Amino acid sequence: MNASSTAPRLATLIFLSAVAVLPVNMFAPSLPHIARAFGADFALVNLSVAGFAVVAALTQLVAGPLSDRYGRRPVVLAAVSIFVVASIGCALAPSIGIFLFFRFMQAVIAAGYSVSLAVIKETSGEREAASKIGYVASAWALAPMVGPAFGGMLDQLFGWRANFVAFAVFGVAVLALAAADLKGPVKTAARPLASYLRGYGDLLRSARFGGYVVCMAFSTGTLYVFLGGAASAAGPLLEGSSVKLGLLMGVVPAGFIVGSRLASRYAARHPLSTTVLAGRLLTCAGLLAGLLLSVFEVGHVLAFFGPCVFIGVGNGLTLPGANAGAMSVRPDLAGTAAGLAASLTIGGAALIASVAGLFLAEASSTHALLCVMLASASLGLGAALVVVSLDRRV
Repeated sequence: MNASSTAPRLATLIFLSAVAVLPVNMFAPSLPHIARAFGADFALVNLSVAGFAVVAALTQLVAGPLSDRYGRRPVVLAAVSIFVVASIGCALAPSIGIFLFFRFMQAVIAAGYSVSLAVIKETSGEREAASKIGYVASAWALAPMVGPAFGGMLDQLFGWRANFVAFAVFGVAVLALAAADLKGPVKTAARPLASYLRGYGDLLRSARFGGYVVCMAFSTGTLYVFLGGAASAAGPLLEGSSVKLGLLMGVVPAGFIVGSRLASRYAARHPLSTTVLAGRLLTCAGLLAGLLLSVFEVGHVLAFFGPCVFIGVGNGLTLPGANAGAMSVRPDLAGTAAGLAASLTIGGAALIASVAGLFLAEASSTHALLCVMLASASLGLGAALVVVSLDRRV
């Protein structure tokens, strides 16, 4: 395969990744209005978020082998086309049941992210792939930051259905871009689909693949713990100001963008495991500094949120290299590896956040939250050290 002839523009993959994550929370400000419009219980409407995440995770598992077997282009075009149809269905839905049906259909767009990673992996060298993934990860982090603000503006001006009209418009634009730029069916030699599914077993038996995935799960889990616990733990420091809380919580995704840009710049010059390890060390160092400030009872709000910025910076450094490393275990199954890694990372991070919630329910304070986050980050560091050792052997 001639990588240069099949490689799409990086901008195409960035936009594809952005539209894959934008639907997660852009319409979140509209949830109360949707519940009121359909006369539905808010818990039922909230399934549009939780159910979307479940379907997205399952989609990653299926889309990877399909893209390995039939090529990246048809899978991307099919996923984006379904997303456009589902977005229109959500906008026109007359009842909560039909709305949720089309909302779950929207989740197939999650395939865009893992397939983008697979395309980068097979059209780039290993270190170059990590560098390019850093740029894609920046878009992946930026979209959830600006999405709710944009969605809230649309809701206020035109009503909640406008969000889903916007999704359809974004989808059509990305569909046209992908159709023009993804030139051919980038795939390996034709084999039965079952052989790609058996590839899951090969990947799960690989210590390197497992090490990278565990590292990503604890890295992402640390972020989930922060997002779930920051409001209650740091609320007293902000005297209940939700505006200040939102602004300060936004510095962590901003840190992710900084880390991703650093990965884009330096990943091509160093082994993958080096940037992964650097990211884990930065996160642990930042959280340890925050914990020491808490022990010495430094009560300023920046004594908590400042160190937490390193969660974002560390994850931005870690995830591009870890994703590239996970796909390098079986280059012929890059799509399968990307999908499986994404699904396990999201599921593992959610489990870590759930377990952490049990501890934080008993002691909701910045001190307790920093302890739990540092524990999660330290386990991620341990996995990174294992990966470094395994990569040296390889």
